Amino acid sequence: MFKKFSWGHGVVVALALFMGFILFMVFVFPNGKQNSEMVSDNYYEDELHFQKVIDSKKNAEQLEEKPVYSETNEGIKITFPNNIVPDGKKIDFSLFRTDDKNLDVNKTLNLSNNSDFIIPKEILVKGSYTLKVKWEIDKKGYQIDYDVLWK
Repeated sequence: MFKKFSWGHGVVVALALFMGFILFMVFVFPNGKQNSEMVSDNYYEDELHFQKVIDSKKNAEQLEEKPVYSETNEGIKITFPNNIVPDGKKIDFSLFRTDDKNLDVNKTLNLSNNSDFIIPKEILVKGSYTLKVKWEIDKKGYQIDYDVLWK
């Protein structure tokens, strides 16, 4: 059977296998691709405001005590130190989900008397989130980001 197999036959077989591989990559591989969405629909406008985010993160890094988060049976609890009192006790938070923007959460909440607030577990879905906590003190912005894995 291999007596009449020459190098020409080998080239044809190699090209056929290569073409089969390329067709596999074109038609089969994209079907398993995960959903990838733009982070924001207003990408260019957000880019212009990014310096404010950088300044807010630098301001938060300079704090001696920072807000901390913990996972409880009720949800995600964010506790502020007693020496941090945001303007109007208002906190903006965003839970950013990279794989599905429909699961993103953006809210403004008021701190309780205990200087904490809870993100209820009913609005959370198992998976990875980026928690962005933003507040202002004397019109000076602060922001801290946490990577959260909600189970």
